[in-house]
Amino acid sequence: MRNVDFTIWPALSFALLLLPVFLPYVLFHLTYERWQEFTQTRNKQRAGRVTLRIKPPPDVFKSPEAMETVLAQINNTSKADNFMEAYIGGKHPLSISLELVSIGGDVRMYVNVPRKQIKDILEAQLYAQYPGIEITEEPIDYAAEIQWNEDEMDLMSFHAVKADEEVLPIKTYIDLGLDRMPKEEEKVEPMAPIIEFLSKAKPHERIIYQFICAPHVKKEFKLGTSLKTKPTWKKAAQRKINELMYRDENRLSIRAEDEEEKDARPSLTMGERDLVSAIERNTGKLAYVTGIRIMLITLDKTQFDGGKIAPLLKVFYPFDDQNRNQIGIRWKTDFDYMFFEDFTGTKKTARKKRELEHFKLRKYDAGDGKVNKIHQPTVFSVEELATIFHVPGRSVITPQLGRVASARGNAPDNLPIGELPS
Repeated sequence: MRNVDFTIWPALSFALLLLPVFLPYVLFHLTYERWQEFTQTRNKQRAGRVTLRIKPPPDVFKSPEAMETVLAQINNTSKADNFMEAYIGGKHPLSISLELVSIGGDVRMYVNVPRKQIKDILEAQLYAQYPGIEITEEPIDYAAEIQWNEDEMDLMSFHAVKADEEVLPIKTYIDLGLDRMPKEEEKVEPMAPIIEFLSKAKPHERIIYQFICAPHVKKEFKLGTSLKTKPTWKKAAQRKINELMYRDENRLSIRAEDEEEKDARPSLTMGERDLVSAIERNTGKLAYVTGIRIMLITLDKTQFDGGKIAPLLKVFYPFDDQNRNQIGIRWKTDFDYMFFEDFTGTKKTARKKRELEHFKLRKYDAGDGKVNKIHQPTVFSVEELATIFHVPGRSVITPQLGRVASARGNAPDNLPIGELPS
C-alpha cells in the first residue's frame, strides 16, 4: 500500500460517515430473532403451562374424528393485532404437546397446554366428545421425575417428521375406514402398535412419544413471526396438484384451439386421482406445525436395551403410505461415525442432556434451518394428528392402558330435592 501511495484514512473516514446509515440495519438483523425469542418466551411464561392426564372411558364408540374436532377447537392462532402486541407483548401461536408415555409399563396419555388460553376449552371439548372420560391435572409434572445423571442413567432420542413434502398426507383414519364406524371387532386401530409397545417397558425404563404442535399460520412481519412473508401450505399444495395434473402454472386453462395439446395431456391414474383428492381434503383443514420426539430412557444405564430401538421406531408403520408420505426419523442423539464426529463422546453427552431438558420444556429445537433443515418441524393436519393421537376404543385391550373403572351417569332429572320431613 505504501508503494502505490494508498492512504487508508480517507476510506476509513468514509466508512465512519456511512456507519449511522448501515449500523441500525445490521443491528436489526442481528438482534431480531433474539428479541422475538425473548418476548415470546416471556409471553409463554405468563400464559403458564399445565399437564393433564387423560384416562379413557370404558367404552369409546366414536372414530378419531372426535379427536379431530377437539384439536380443531383448541387451534389457537393467537395472532397479534398490532405491532405493540407482536414486538413488545410477544403474542404468537402457543404450542401444545400430545404425549404417549410408558412409566415402567404403565401406559398413560398426557396433554401439556397453556393454562390460560387452552386448558378450559380442551377439557370442555374432551368431556363433550368422550362422555365418561377422566381428566386430571398433574400437581407435579411426571417429567420432573427424570433428572439427568450421567453416571446412573442413559437415553436415546430421535426426531421424526414427514419424510416427503409436507403437503403429501400420511395414511389417516379415513383411509383405514374408521370414519364409516365399523364394528369394534372389525376396527384397524392405528394406535394399537404404539400402546402395545409402551406396555412392554420394564420397571427401570421410560418410553416417550411427544408431539409438539404449534398452529400453522401465515408468517409475516406485522405478526412478528418472520421478516419475510411465508404463506401457509395451501400454495404448496396447489403447486403439487398442478404438477400432478400436468398443468402449466402460468397458463392453467387451455384455449379451445389447442386441441392437440389438450389431447396430448396424459390422463390421471386412479392412484393419482386419490392423491389429489387426499391433498385437497388434508390441506383444507386446520393444521399444526409438528415436531415428533421419541425417547427411550433407562434409569439404570447397565440395563440399556438397544434391542428396543427398532420396534420403538416401527410403530409408525400403520401411518405410512408408500404412494404418499411416511413419518421418517431424521435426527438422533447418537452420531453415525463416533470416531470422526465425536471421538471423546462429550458431544453425544451434551446432546442427551439438552434433549432431556427440551423434553421437559416441551420444546422442539432443530437448530439452524440451513444446517439442520432435514428435521425441521413439518405441517400435519388435524386429521393426521387425530389418527396418531386419539382416545382409543375397546379394540385396544392392553391392560396397562388405564381406563376409568366404570361409566358414570348423572342423577335423574326428576329426583326430588328439599329437606326431609321431621
